[in-house]
Amino acid sequence: MISDPILAYGSISAMTRLPDGERRRIRRDGLSLAFTVGMYGTAFGAASVASGLNLWQTSALSLLTFSGASQFALVGVLGGGGSALSAIATSVLLGSRNALYGLRLAPSLKLSGARKFLGAQLVIDESTAVSIAQEHHGDEGMHFGFWVTGLGVYVFWNLFTLLGALTARAMGDPATYGLDAAVPAAFIALLWPRLKGSKAWLAAATTILLVLVLVPVVPAGIPVIASALIALGFGWREGRA
Repeated sequence: MISDPILAYGSISAMTRLPDGERRRIRRDGLSLAFTVGMYGTAFGAASVASGLNLWQTSALSLLTFSGASQFALVGVLGGGGSALSAIATSVLLGSRNALYGLRLAPSLKLSGARKFLGAQLVIDESTAVSIAQEHHGDEGMHFGFWVTGLGVYVFWNLFTLLGALTARAMGDPATYGLDAAVPAAFIALLWPRLKGSKAWLAAATTILLVLVLVPVVPAGIPVIASALIALGFGWREGRA
């Protein structure tokens, strides 16, 4: 299973203080989310081929870029007749949020050498969310959640990307299978238990309203960056308080 090689990464193998029951729970939550997100890779594979990319180009995007929203933005612009430069610019804008995730995780993960390079590739929405959800377990829990989820998503996302690319013609529109709703649903389930207190609910409500206003009128990627800035603003005010 995916969870076994994870224990080979340096400091992760030394996480003896994390209770076995909690380790199993984190593994279950991380891999469940990873599989759900990975299934959505089928939609990306099909959409990428439909936009004009071939099988190898589609697989390379998932292997090297590994940022679902950025990948969808790129093939969406290409499929809509946009230039390669516009597609890349939109993809980079949408993927820039991962830099904020990296800043948040770096003090806890403390990666170096080859692990730092690999860890940077795995800093995505899902690995960040599961890692931060383990803060009450300290750095050990955050390490384990990050690697389980990050490696899990990487494997499943690339497998399902390949499947989607190979079966693109037979699938038709991937949205008819409800895959476009699977990832948001998984995130809501992960986020819901952390909405404790009026400030958390206010931040969530403000973000939802902002995104609903921006989505129809601004380019792809802007609503995500704006929502991240809302979270930073609330965090800054909380820190000053």
